Amino acid sequence: MPVNSTYEADSSFEANGAAETLPINELFYSLQGEGTLAGVPCVFVRTSGCNLRCWFCDSYHTSWEPTHGQLSLDDIVAEVESHERADHVVLTGGEPLIHEQAVTLLERLDDLGYHTTVETNGTTYRDAPIDLASISPKLASSTPTPEKDPKGDGEWADRHEKQRIDVDVLAELVDTYDSQLKFVVTGPDDLPEIEEVLTQIREAASTTVTDSDVLLMPEGVTREQLDDSRNTVAELAMEYGYRYTPRLHVDLWNDAPGT
Repeated sequence: MPVNSTYEADSSFEANGAAETLPINELFYSLQGEGTLAGVPCVFVRTSGCNLRCWFCDSYHTSWEPTHGQLSLDDIVAEVESHERADHVVLTGGEPLIHEQAVTLLERLDDLGYHTTVETNGTTYRDAPIDLASISPKLASSTPTPEKDPKGDGEWADRHEKQRIDVDVLAELVDTYDSQLKFVVTGPDDLPEIEEVLTQIREAASTTVTDSDVLLMPEGVTREQLDDSRNTVAELAMEYGYRYTPRLHVDLWNDAPGT
């Protein structure tokens, strides 16, 4: 169920006591494509809106040009429940944790017995029932410099660079939830920064972060792009002792929406 309307609730919507809502870009049933649960059937709830602007964002219409419908939590839960074979739900974005109502949604899904994964950039902490925090810290190679900015103006470069890593939040997420640290790798030059970020998290967190908790994922949103990068990233995973994660949904469906 792709939701591609540009409707946004006006400022009086919640004040008037209307149902709790979230800005939803897509809501669909598919296979988890990334991380330790790759291949598991899931319902994906993709919120719109993000506090970062990675130049390679694979959900452009949740960040650079946010597109969504404002759906009530009742409607979201009903759509999730309509997929009877799925007992896993992935809350993703954009950055889902910037929305306070994400907590309420996660509480409702937990009450119904769903396993929930939250895909987050690790800059925002929420106290919520999350079964797996899939944390993807953003590296310097994600910054939308003028030559890489999809819009060509580099307007977001400084803001993104200042916000992309928050070690305290990363440590709190790791300490609170079962988690995986999933890094988008653009090439070998990313590995020294990954090592540095991991050192900072390990020093700040009480929980032990093992190398098996760390996943390297090739950058690319099409099969052609992954063909150019997956072998390099797999070899880096072997060299450094981290895990490699595919982008299964890209391998299966290329860059089709709702997958």
